[in-house]
Amino acid sequence: MKTNHASRPASPAFLLFSLLLTIGVFITGCATSSNDKTLQTMAAAANQGKPDLLVLREGDVVRVAFPGSANLDASQQIRRDGKILLPLIGEVTAAGLTPEALQTNLAELYAPQISTKQLIVTVVSSAFPVFVTGAVVHPGKITSDHPLTALDAIMEAGGFALATANLKDVRVIRNESGVMKKYSLNLKLILDGKSSQPFYLKPSDIIFVPERFSFF
Repeated sequence: MKTNHASRPASPAFLLFSLLLTIGVFITGCATSSNDKTLQTMAAAANQGKPDLLVLREGDVVRVAFPGSANLDASQQIRRDGKILLPLIGEVTAAGLTPEALQTNLAELYAPQISTKQLIVTVVSSAFPVFVTGAVVHPGKITSDHPLTALDAIMEAGGFALATANLKDVRVIRNESGVMKKYSLNLKLILDGKSSQPFYLKPSDIIFVPERFSFF
């Protein structure tokens, strides 16, 4: 007489093992997803501190040179309306473009006017303001013509007021598309050699160095 083992119910130990295995797979999947999101968030935060490509703005001076038509060479300061005035083609918008993009635009505009169709755009001078306030030696406006980190700007302002400055919670306030955003920086880590991640500033950023709490 044959015995039918297929209908035998699973043992409690087997059911418990299956349940634990299922829970383990679920938790591992959630942890992986959570880790991925954490890495993405950290990468996005790190990207905030990278210097941007040079973008022309009001007040910058650009030089447009024509190797085949030197009589057209011109140096122009970008006006408050973001434009420059050039021979043959008149007013052209320059603010908001990279020098390479402006060069491409000008080459297209000058194509019907000159035979060589070759021109070179270079930046003669470029400067942008940032503002440093709080527990620094000389708070105020700083103008820079090169990429500037938050720590650089504070050093330009005379450095921290060492007796009162809170280096662990320096704040950068930035206008992004009409929305004021705040970034918190622990500059003590950089000064102690425990971090090498610089935070590059953008035009009109405000750097605020708070004071430490003191009890008397």
